Amino acid sequence: MNRLYLSPPHVGPLGGANAVTATLSPASCDRSVAYLTVACVQLQGSDGPGQCQQQNGILTAQVFYQPYRPGTTYIATGRGCANTGNPPQPVCQPLGPLTATL
Repeated sequence: MNRLYLSPPHVGPLGGANAVTATLSPASCDRSVAYLTVACVQLQGSDGPGQCQQQNGILTAQVFYQPYRPGTTYIATGRGCANTGNPPQPVCQPLGPLTATL
């Protein structure tokens, strides 16, 4: 399975305002081929699913969550999928949760 890196939630600019963002990046390859990365951010204690962004292939998925509320705890999660083995079989790896009070 590819090595994956999920960033903790952090504040970044988006369209002239602040948003909470997180990324999921394939870091290196162990004889597997990444075909999907998904990064998600949600408010701690929220009933909703939050915001998610997916990318196909070996691209980094980056999600933005708005509105940003200072002093609130946010949770980042992710999932990466790759084909590995011979014959190739799909394998998905969940990551997180990572939390940060921003």
